[in-house]
Amino acid sequence: MEPLLTNMHKLKTFVIDEGHGVKGLSDLKINTLPELFIQPLEKRFDMSKVLSEELIPIIDMSNSEDPEVMKLICDAAENHGFFQVVNHGIPLSMMEDVKDSAHKFFGLSVEEKTKYLFKDGTTKNVEYLRSFTPEVDKVLDWKDHLGCAYVSDDEAIEFWPHVCRYQLLEYMNKSESLIKRLLSVLIKRLGIPKLDKTNQQLFMGLRRITLNYYPICPQPELATGVGSHSDFSTITVLLQDEVGGLYVRKFETDNWIHVPPIKGSLTVNVGDALQIMSNGRYKSVEHRVVANGHNDRISVPIFVNPSLSEVIGPLPQVIKRGEKALYKQVLYSDYVNHFFSKAYNGKDAIDFAKGI
Repeated sequence: MEPLLTNMHKLKTFVIDEGHGVKGLSDLKINTLPELFIQPLEKRFDMSKVLSEELIPIIDMSNSEDPEVMKLICDAAENHGFFQVVNHGIPLSMMEDVKDSAHKFFGLSVEEKTKYLFKDGTTKNVEYLRSFTPEVDKVLDWKDHLGCAYVSDDEAIEFWPHVCRYQLLEYMNKSESLIKRLLSVLIKRLGIPKLDKTNQQLFMGLRRITLNYYPICPQPELATGVGSHSDFSTITVLLQDEVGGLYVRKFETDNWIHVPPIKGSLTVNVGDALQIMSNGRYKSVEHRVVANGHNDRISVPIFVNPSLSEVIGPLPQVIKRGEKALYKQVLYSDYVNHFFSKAYNGKDAIDFAKGI
């Protein structure tokens, strides 16, 4: 085992090319974190900066047409960038099935999982270990990842992994109503009367569901589950298990707020695309996941994005109020390619859209 852990080339081959992932290392019961996963000091999480008494807003969606609820959603998107929703209409049993199916996928044999490797996949819309980009990242996150872009029910049934396809598809379809409710509320404050066929491609033309698996880490204080970043989405809707470990940066500070698991809740955050389209009114926020030395962790985000062919920029309805445009018009696919062309570094990806 020693040559594997100390030889960078062999380690990358084992984890990425052969598809063992980080789970393969964790299953070896190693006691020392390989150098490939040791974060430099400045990238490690300082727990002393956690504001233990603070929480992101928790919003009851049982009456989402209530003007007060709509105000809470928009205010949270403006002032926090993150919020949790309860009584959102998605059954708890369905959410539990999704988490169980995620564990089943990552528990498959390496031979089964490698059918979906990013470089070898049968379709570009299913990508195992896509999060590893060794040509960009000098240090890797302690996380495995399966991404499934939604094109149609038929394509999902044909290509998504058999142990989770029906659970993920049912959850994706059930979540559509919640996503539309949230977007309808958010864009109304921007001066857009409703979400309809004329603008759905701009706000939610591409949906992607991701399974994240964070195995037990031998030296979690040296690693990171996911480094500090903001999402490139319009919004992200996250299902997390009971383990916890998601931290959100408090606006304009160096402090962090933990997002505790609340049974039956979903966590919603603003992505870069919505920040750009709202001309900075709604704000994407840095967030990160810590590595855990005691428990495996599962999270399942749905990334709600513009279609790749859409051009994003400050919406005309926002600019006509006399605001100066803070961002230029950019092809969304160019923004996404820029996001993946470099290592995570806070919110600097959004600089790509600046420069008026």
